[in-house]
Amino acid sequence: MSRTTLQAAVFCLAALCSAATFAKVEVQPVQHTKAGRILAVQISEDIAPGDYEALMKGLRANAGKFDRKLVLLDNIGGSVTEAIRMGRLLRETGFDVMVPTDGVCQGSCVYLLAAGRNKTVRGYVGLHRPYFPHGDSAQVAPVGSRYSPTAYLREMNVPLSLLDEMNSIEPTRMRVLTNDELAKYRLN
Repeated sequence: MSRTTLQAAVFCLAALCSAATFAKVEVQPVQHTKAGRILAVQISEDIAPGDYEALMKGLRANAGKFDRKLVLLDNIGGSVTEAIRMGRLLRETGFDVMVPTDGVCQGSCVYLLAAGRNKTVRGYVGLHRPYFPHGDSAQVAPVGSRYSPTAYLREMNVPLSLLDEMNSIEPTRMRVLTNDELAKYRLN
């Protein structure tokens, strides 16, 4: 590896490590000429503790009647527990979810996608087993708990075989779902 390539790799790694750990959660009302008044939420970057509160704050600041509520995902995953909390809030408040053409939903972002009343995937959905820095057991919720992925997927009417598929893929690998798989898991 050349010195320039090595320096570029170190720079990219440093930039990634110094990036903010919170997802970028933006909530704003939009007036569309045909669809009417839309409450739009965009969730991007990395899901981390505190993002549920940011989402809740944005929703409270934009209370009112909307013709449609829509979440746009371009997210690289992150905290499973926070994604489940956010997903429940999105479901309870009646949001549809979309992964736009230039978007990606990977890792724990899948829990946000599963929460949508209606789901549209035009971009990419990638699966892998969650990465827990202190070992797989450090953040695994007990079966039946409020933050159990199994209980959550049941609640969202998503086949549990999705969880089996996620857990079969190493955290350092990613597998993009096909259109048939998205339909099979009720994600599109």
